[in-house]
Amino acid sequence: MNFFRGVMGGQAAGPQPSGAETIQKLCDRVASSTLLEDRRDAVRALKSLSKKYRLEVATQAMDHLINILQTDRSDSEILGYALDTLYNIICNDEEEEQDESEDEAAQKQADDLGAQFTNKFIQDPEHVTLLLTLLEEFDFHVRWPGVKLLTAILKNQGPQVQGIILVSPMGVSRLMDLLADSREVIRNDGLLLLQQLTKSNAAIQKIVAFENAFERLLDIITEEGSSDGGIVVEDCLLLLLNLLKNNSSNQNFFKEGSYIQRMKPWFEVGDDNSGWSAQKVTNLHLMLQLVRVMVSPVNSPGATASCQKSMYQCGLLQQLCTILMATGVPADILTETINTVSEVIRGSQVNQDYFASVNAPSNPPRPAIVVLLMSMVNERQPFVLRCAVLYCFQCFLYKNQKGQGEIVATLLPSTIDANSISAGQLLCGGLFSADSLSNWCAAVALAHALQDNLTQKEQLLRVQLATSLGKPPVSLLQQCTNILSQGSKVQTRVGLLMLLCTWISNCPIAVTHFLHNHENVPFLTAQISENLGEDERLVQGLCALLLGICIYYNDNSLENYTKEKLKQLIEKRIGKENFVEKLGFITKHELYSRAAQKPQPVFPSPEQMLFDHEFTKLVKELEGVITKAVHKSSEEEKKEEEVKKTLEQHDNIVTQYKELIREQDSQIQELKEQVTSASSQNEQLQTTITQQLSQIQQHKDQYNILKLKLGKDNQSQPNSQGDGSQVNGLQTEELTQLREEVEELRKQHTLLETQLSEKDAIINALRSEAPQTAESSAGGLDNTDLLKELEALRGQIQSQSAEIGQLQTERQELLRTADAVSCDAFPGSDGLLDAAKMHELESRLAAQATEAERLKKEAKSSSESRAELEQQLASATSTVAILQTEKAKLQTEVKESKKEQDDLLMLLADQDQKIHGLKQRLKDLGETVDDEDDLDARDQTDDDDEEDEDED
Repeated sequence: MNFFRGVMGGQAAGPQPSGAETIQKLCDRVASSTLLEDRRDAVRALKSLSKKYRLEVATQAMDHLINILQTDRSDSEILGYALDTLYNIICNDEEEEQDESEDEAAQKQADDLGAQFTNKFIQDPEHVTLLLTLLEEFDFHVRWPGVKLLTAILKNQGPQVQGIILVSPMGVSRLMDLLADSREVIRNDGLLLLQQLTKSNAAIQKIVAFENAFERLLDIITEEGSSDGGIVVEDCLLLLLNLLKNNSSNQNFFKEGSYIQRMKPWFEVGDDNSGWSAQKVTNLHLMLQLVRVMVSPVNSPGATASCQKSMYQCGLLQQLCTILMATGVPADILTETINTVSEVIRGSQVNQDYFASVNAPSNPPRPAIVVLLMSMVNERQPFVLRCAVLYCFQCFLYKNQKGQGEIVATLLPSTIDANSISAGQLLCGGLFSADSLSNWCAAVALAHALQDNLTQKEQLLRVQLATSLGKPPVSLLQQCTNILSQGSKVQTRVGLLMLLCTWISNCPIAVTHFLHNHENVPFLTAQISENLGEDERLVQGLCALLLGICIYYNDNSLENYTKEKLKQLIEKRIGKENFVEKLGFITKHELYSRAAQKPQPVFPSPEQMLFDHEFTKLVKELEGVITKAVHKSSEEEKKEEEVKKTLEQHDNIVTQYKELIREQDSQIQELKEQVTSASSQNEQLQTTITQQLSQIQQHKDQYNILKLKLGKDNQSQPNSQGDGSQVNGLQTEELTQLREEVEELRKQHTLLETQLSEKDAIINALRSEAPQTAESSAGGLDNTDLLKELEALRGQIQSQSAEIGQLQTERQELLRTADAVSCDAFPGSDGLLDAAKMHELESRLAAQATEAERLKKEAKSSSESRAELEQQLASATSTVAILQTEKAKLQTEVKESKKEQDDLLMLLADQDQKIHGLKQRLKDLGETVDDEDDLDARDQTDDDDEEDEDED
């Protein structure tokens, strides 16, 4: 006990042992003591010495402390002491506080100690696994030191420890349980632990995200008061940034989980925005960064567009615009809000249209764009704020031709409103102000209004400026060149040269306007040929680029400044090699590569604000082609022009053939439709004929039944008068049925005449359509089908005529049978029948004779109708023969048309070979030649445009 009194502060007799000796004795005590209390006291003593004697405790006691963690799991107090001691050994925080007054070498040595001790601890991965197991203990004295120790290990050796935790079973899940701990100290330190764990490790970030981290973190932020919360909210936001930044999988999971909608309440600020605390500013700044991570330009375009759409639909963009137009917002928050709104609207037409409709709460109300531009051209505003406004304006115009047109329209004479300030007036004011930064920002903003928009480049040529009283107005293009020639600051000249290069590139009309001023070309050649200082090299390179654009996009409309004459001028005044060297100054500038990295203009100081991101793309696109254009000789130019003309001619021929083929395709489609309609009519006629055949069969069956009945009646006739009168009664019924059959046949005859007239109408229609259907091979098939139908109809008429004749014959036989019966009945009944019965029988016979006569007349009329039908059939047959002759002629014409198409295809093949040879010659000459796929795509685009015009 005297030993522990000495260690814990008691006074012992004799000389005091050194720190190393004391630590050695304590380590021996930890290793050899059998009592838990002795080991616990020894570990507690080591903990108290671990800060003062960090190196000694680490070298002598680390193994013993790890052994304590493995063996004494049942005692939470000794585990807590051991974990605290290891934390004091590994953590560098205390050392950093002490090193504030020391030199950097001492601080670096302390950091190296922490890394060395961490490496010693993680040499065995089981030690990290043991630490993860201890974190499952709910006891505060074990869990909290364990969290702090693992955080310190991750700070010192993050990648190695991340790898161990990643392969450990349920390792990340155990750490995620810390967020659910009811003790805020452990939960908050767990947030710090997860921050270190998720740094630069996409695999762990995904696991943490799918462990429901987003839900838990957003709940904590809401519980802590959102932007008004404390440092816990800041830690949650930092962890969310770790999980989402540069991790497309987690970003998609965040969006699909509808977590973007939960961000909207964060940005609900009140009317009274005075007295923002530093923590609130920090929290809101991180929240804005979180929004920017979801819509960053470095993300995939599809994911960014989806997030932009969600932010507009849930009202988040509207809330950000409210902060943008609010008063009393701190400057850094306002700047970050502008940057955030910029990326939310960048490339999204819906969001850009909404932003254009936002008005500032002023009297009278002004568009938000105008208010922001007023800040951009105001030299008293902070530099970072002006950069943010420029970025916002660039994002508003990015892929927004509608917005570009609206901005340029404010500069045109017909739309200028003298009573209000417009965006165009502010840009012109900034372009010609005394502040070089305003000149540069206004020039770049105006260049973005012209980016990839030929229409607005031509419209801007109409802008006229009044320079002073009594002098005529000058064009905006001329005023820009005038300022260039006056020798202003480098930043101003660079901005104006970038504007001019963007303006006249890919716009021959603008090139002609620029060259029309005879002072411009001499000024450019003088600038390029001079030997100026280091600061002027960039201006020389931009002048060379501008002159090269005048050559490359020159349409030779000005006789004094054709392509050839400009190249001769360069060769005489500057020299081709010197010109190319000066052109290369642009890409070799140190600020060029920085601007080319990302769209947002971020510069350490206003003096370094020289290049725009979109302009770097233009330089990269034009540098090579301008170099080739300058080195080409006049003969090569002529050959290239000839090749281009030849290609254009061939393109025109190919276009004509394509149009011819399209017309033929449309004609074939119409003929196919006609064949389809004729086929449907044929099917309907076939159905009608089938129905008629079934009706005829039914009539035949009925006739056979009547015939059988009549035969039986004739065989059973007796020779008596009573039987004779009965037979006459039966005969009258049979005649009635026969009359009905004849009436039915008459109706069928009328129906057949109607169908024959319809056939004649179809034949006449086909005869009139025969010239149009000559190009279709289906016409012959239709004529053949029609002949077959006519033959079938003729057979039906003949069969029905035969049936009518048979019925007439049978009618005559029935009449003769009736006469015979009456003759047999009268002689044997002289004494039996009276005069009344004889009179009745004679009246019946007279009626039967009259009916028979009428039937004869009807049969005769039926035979005459049949003769007429046969004549009509003969005429139809002759018509069919004529159609067959015409069909043969049409088939001959079809063959000739096919032969002509084959000749055309042969001609196309020859022309394709010629085109291929010419393209090969162009490639040998170093020219870029569009492939056939590009030509087809262009043709398809032209066709779509023509169709749109036709629809209009």
